[in-house]
Amino acid sequence: MVSYKELGLVNTREMFRKAMEGKYAIAAFNFNNMEQMQAIIQAAVECQSPVILQVSSGARKYANQTLLRYMAQGAVEYAKELGCAIPVTLHLDHGDTFELCKSCIDMGFSSVMIDGSHHSSDENVELTRRVVEYAHQYDVTVEGELGVLAGVEDEVSAEHHTYTRPEEVEDFVSKTGVDSLAISIGTSHGANKFRPEQCTRNEEGILVPPPLRFDILEEIEKRIPGFPIVLHGSSSVPQDKVAIINQYGGALKDAIGIPEDQLRRAATSSVCKINIDSDGRLAMTAAVREVMATKPAEFDPRKYLGPARDSLKELYKHKLINVLGSAGKAL
Repeated sequence: MVSYKELGLVNTREMFRKAMEGKYAIAAFNFNNMEQMQAIIQAAVECQSPVILQVSSGARKYANQTLLRYMAQGAVEYAKELGCAIPVTLHLDHGDTFELCKSCIDMGFSSVMIDGSHHSSDENVELTRRVVEYAHQYDVTVEGELGVLAGVEDEVSAEHHTYTRPEEVEDFVSKTGVDSLAISIGTSHGANKFRPEQCTRNEEGILVPPPLRFDILEEIEKRIPGFPIVLHGSSSVPQDKVAIINQYGGALKDAIGIPEDQLRRAATSSVCKINIDSDGRLAMTAAVREVMATKPAEFDPRKYLGPARDSLKELYKHKLINVLGSAGKAL
């Protein structure tokens, strides 16, 4: 077994406490290769922001769990080399079994999510409680989930969303002992969150999706005051990236993401962790496609993965500064 503390990582307990007090949120950026990790750390260091390196089950299979562990350790040292020893968490996103969560804990993850939201209420409680009991032996923090987000991302898929029921949160938190709770208030997984016909136009003529259910969030806050809340599926689907992808041979469908002003509002509440994955995929893909199309003789991976990394870093800096409000909070 490898302790995350030996790798220089931190769990989310203190990170979330400071975020709630400071009315900002911590970015949880998904990664599965070196360029993504470099972009995350470069952006976080330049913004002096704490950050969560987030790994899905699919990413773990793709990258190899041993390599991911050493990449996370390298990320900590890389941040120091860049001049700022920012707090870094290595987190499992959407773990669906006790065995997967246990394996990640044993391999050096400092935080895990157990997603039992597709089970019955009793089964979700029992599975989550079991993971918490194991994780807390090693001071690893655990995120649970109530409610179901629609959409597809990696190995997580649901056709319909189910809003979190506020009347269930107290019982779930008390019975499971979780450290944070992912809720469903209208966000969704993947790049195709909302179709144009599901949206309305604002005064500027811009399509906007149905607003997040802040009434549900506020009721949850009343029932479990001061408890860390997590939003999944919070990519905003930047239309400029979608346009570049389609300009250079892509075939992305029209889709609208979560407005950044709504995420900024959420970050000032008890929402202290916001997951962003699809926006990063779009930024990288747009940059790679542009190089491939405009420089067809290029075959050095560094020549297209480098620009992809740089585009990703700028996107992440924007999120940290303007959306989550976590810039300057690492000190």
